[in-house]
Amino acid sequence: MDMESGKGMRCAVFGASGGIGRALADLLAARKDVAEVHALARRTIPAGTKVRPHRFDLEDEDSIARACGEIGAPLDLVIVATGRLVRDNGDGPEKSWRAISRDGMAELFAINAIGPAVIARHTLPLLRREGRPVFAAISARVGSISDNRLGGWHSYRASKAALNMLVRNFAIELARTNPSATAVTLHPGTVDTPLSRPFQRSVPADRLFSPEQSAAHLLAVIDRLTPADSGQLFAWDGSAIPF
Repeated sequence: MDMESGKGMRCAVFGASGGIGRALADLLAARKDVAEVHALARRTIPAGTKVRPHRFDLEDEDSIARACGEIGAPLDLVIVATGRLVRDNGDGPEKSWRAISRDGMAELFAINAIGPAVIARHTLPLLRREGRPVFAAISARVGSISDNRLGGWHSYRASKAALNMLVRNFAIELARTNPSATAVTLHPGTVDTPLSRPFQRSVPADRLFSPEQSAAHLLAVIDRLTPADSGQLFAWDGSAIPF
């Protein structure tokens, strides 16, 4: 990712109200090469010198289209930092196929795959047509089919695998329509948030990141991306994860 307009990068972070999304928006706003950070969330975020708040609902396409219309083109960076591991009713990831439910699976697919796809529909046309614009969606290592050794977490794994496939498709289309652009998915590592705490017991201390640490790692990965990387899933340390 670089900036050739001479006016600083225009960035958009979807899911900027907490956790990784908020940290990403804050770090981007602190950078000298960034002119604007459009911070999108379900609730209102305070405006800042560079921060432009917008409200949207991930499950309401009209709100996504409206927010993208407010932002306008061109965009140098779009980050989709939305996602869900635990259902709204408190149910955690399934440990067995016996725990699969239609409603539970639909809920996670709506947030982890369909929502980001709709965001892509409305933001990919806004990407700058020169420089190295980037579309990046937060995914997870557990969405890799070839890396799956433990099973379980059926809805979460499958929804993140679907997200990886969608972004691979977007990358192929971008190669034809905007060859300077890159589309990737990113694994942020295990981040210390309330939702992840029940699943942190086996995580080594040096691999449990604060949102700020994870966001810094992800921005370092994004800064190194080129169109040759498009369509891949990258870990927080820059290593490619096979699908």
